[in-house]
Amino acid sequence: MCAENVSLNGRPHHLPAPGTLMVDTSRQGRVGEFRGVAGPYWSLRPVCGGTEWEAEPEHVRPADAIERLRAENARCNARSRGEVL
Repeated sequence: MCAENVSLNGRPHHLPAPGTLMVDTSRQGRVGEFRGVAGPYWSLRPVCGGTEWEAEPEHVRPADAIERLRAENARCNARSRGEVL
C-alpha cells in the first residue's frame, strides 16, 4: 500500500514501500532502495551499501525488471567480495 507525499510543486507523490528499488533520473539513473521521506525529499540508499542520498520525488521512478536484476546482481557480487553483509 502506498501513502501520499506532497512534492515541492504541490502535486502528490505515492510513497513506495521501504526497500523498493527506485531509479534517480537526476543522477544518471542511479538505483537505490527507498528508505523514507526527509522533508520534501525521498531518501535512497545505494544497493551495494554506502551513504544514503536525497532525491526530489519528481526525479524518482520505480526500477524496471532489468534495472532490478542488475542491482540485485551487483549486490550479490559485492556480498561475495565481502563488501556487503
